[in-house]
Amino acid sequence: MSTIRSTTAAEPVGPYPHARRVGNLLFLSGIGPRTRGSKDIPGAKVDASGTLIDYSIEAEIRSCFDNIKAVLADAGSAWENIVDCQCFLTDMKRDWQIYNRVYGEFFPPGPSQPTRTTVQVAALPTGGNTPIHFEIKVIATV
Repeated sequence: MSTIRSTTAAEPVGPYPHARRVGNLLFLSGIGPRTRGSKDIPGAKVDASGTLIDYSIEAEIRSCFDNIKAVLADAGSAWENIVDCQCFLTDMKRDWQIYNRVYGEFFPPGPSQPTRTTVQVAALPTGGNTPIHFEIKVIATV
């Protein structure tokens, strides 16, 4: 077993690694939409006091996917090696259609399309003051 701490993906918001490798399997921790070195959330619109006014689920998803790609690369794997996705949304009703469309761009139908589970949760850890609305956890091969 080995631990992977990416030097390019957003830092974890708690005491855990980006991923663990066990044999030829890579288990990624839940990955959010922040970018490395920042607590800002892509697509978030906040007022002068820092209160969230609106957000772009598409921007959050794309940022999460960028972070996943970075962790996979640092671990010696690749996007095409993802075999399972666990996705978390905070507002299924508001965000489902956009989420499904963006997900489909990154994982088109075909022999390498991963399995997927999507659930709605009340909140997700953000590492800052601005809430996030999407997180993804994947298993990949190396």
